[in-house]
Amino acid sequence: MMQEGTALLWHGDYPSARRLLTAVNRRIPQPPPNDYHRHRTNQSHRARLLSLLYVPLDPGHVIPLHRAPDVSAACLAVYGPLDVPAAVPLRELLGALGAAEWRRSGVAIRALGARIHPHYGVFAPIRQEYVDLVAKAPLPSTEQAFDIGTGTGVLAAVLAHRGVRRVVATDTSARAVECAVSNLARLGFADRVQVVEADLFPRGRAPLLVANPPWLPGRPRGPLDHAVYDPGSRMLRGFLDRARRHLTQDGEAWLVLSDLAEHLGLRTREELLGWIAAAGLRVAGSTEAAARHPKALDPSDPLHRARTKEVTTLWRLRV
Repeated sequence: MMQEGTALLWHGDYPSARRLLTAVNRRIPQPPPNDYHRHRTNQSHRARLLSLLYVPLDPGHVIPLHRAPDVSAACLAVYGPLDVPAAVPLRELLGALGAAEWRRSGVAIRALGARIHPHYGVFAPIRQEYVDLVAKAPLPSTEQAFDIGTGTGVLAAVLAHRGVRRVVATDTSARAVECAVSNLARLGFADRVQVVEADLFPRGRAPLLVANPPWLPGRPRGPLDHAVYDPGSRMLRGFLDRARRHLTQDGEAWLVLSDLAEHLGLRTREELLGWIAAAGLRVAGSTEAAARHPKALDPSDPLHRARTKEVTTLWRLRV
């Protein structure tokens, strides 16, 4: 039935619903290894199919199933108050529960000696190569910096931790703005970091611009995909094309970018360097970090061959 697009509303016990979801997931064939386009198609099909198994929710976000956990706090953070009976895909509900745990426990950030707490729908900084690069690159100035696409606020926090006196962090997502404000306040940087909802740049100029755009050109298919997929390389090219308008004299734009797209044949190094030059920028220097995240070390990952070659680079760009 689910293969034909029919949704199921589960009325058995909760553990059995989870077992059914796992069983369906296992029955979906895997694409050939290292075939990116087949992998993306499979991901989309898998997400669509697994989202057809629903569980009921009573007012107050109570699951009226035997042996169901208390999901009220996690659901309230994601959906807001619930006053009427409803139903939610079990896969989505599990995502909300996982996000609540991430938010509670946080992610340890070596460069801060502290934890960042991601909210639902905001990408967790579990890949710390890009964070370490920003933590170690020589600062052109400690006066002011713009952190473009701040997400959890982790890079803004690193810049403040390094002594930058004023940071303006931007994001297009209201959830990300709320998340970043919360993290920066918890870390004691609220007086030095302003978080604003904006498309790329805030007003004005700064001697340091920092961006870690999504590293793969492609269409996002869910909230977290926006941190991974950049349709038409819009954010990447927008950051490059508009950097000159926001840099002070002798300032630097730091582009922190994985080369995974190059290994998957989605972008070439020549294209990237061409976009930098076309924006009126030059490369003043760069530092690199090899991939250390779990997927790069997992031979069963569908894109393992490309991930083993992945390098993240901090490009120091000047006008």
